[in-house]
Amino acid sequence: MSKINKETIKLREYENQTVFITGAASGIGRAQALAFLENGAKVFGFDINETGLTELAKKYPNHFAYYIGSVTDRKLIEEAVNFALKCYHKIDILLNTAGVLDGFKETLETDEALWDKVMNTNVKGTYLVTNAILPSMLEYENGVIVNMASIAGFVGGGGGAAYTASKHAIIGYTKQLDLDYCRHGIRANAIAPGAIQTPMNQADFEGDGEIANWVKEETPAHRWAEPEEVANLTLYLASQFSSYIHGTVIPIDGGWLAK
Repeated sequence: MSKINKETIKLREYENQTVFITGAASGIGRAQALAFLENGAKVFGFDINETGLTELAKKYPNHFAYYIGSVTDRKLIEEAVNFALKCYHKIDILLNTAGVLDGFKETLETDEALWDKVMNTNVKGTYLVTNAILPSMLEYENGVIVNMASIAGFVGGGGGAAYTASKHAIIGYTKQLDLDYCRHGIRANAIAPGAIQTPMNQADFEGDGEIANWVKEETPAHRWAEPEEVANLTLYLASQFSSYIHGTVIPIDGGWLAK
């Protein structure tokens, strides 16, 4: 098996840019925050996890600011965006990374509360944050949005009924978002991860790790990915090197969808 390269790619263009990241306190969102910070960007994190945000602020006091809140709360989102604009004057890149799982529950096992939690976080949260930030991007006629989809947005089996439905919705929303605003200088794409080892998936590794081992065996690359690998794809997708990529969903799944 080839060695995993966790080194962050370097792109000088981010030194004068500001990135707004939801779910920045842990997992993929944290890896994205660190990747952009290491490339000289100003990063604004939005998350319900205060500890993770304060840790980043202590490490990067001049380049990282944050606001504590949920992507399901319109008022807190608006406060966070206003604070980000006060801190950094503009937002060049939006990463809608925050999300929740559903425990692979089938529809008859999915009560209304779980359905609403997943949809409100994964879909409505992406919509609310995007609508709060997009007007400021349109003022400059420049902006990049990267949404977090999943292999569950392409096929069944990547989650339960609610999660799979939510990620299919993210893919559709991303395509329409780009179509509606690409002639106004906005670019919207999505990333579709497969098995990424993050705190959100920690339950898969508990006990004898049966679920984690099954996922590894079913993945053609025969391993879980690290969050840094998704972060590096984000760096590319948000850069000028991908300026002609529009309304696209890029899998990073170790070959899962190729089966």
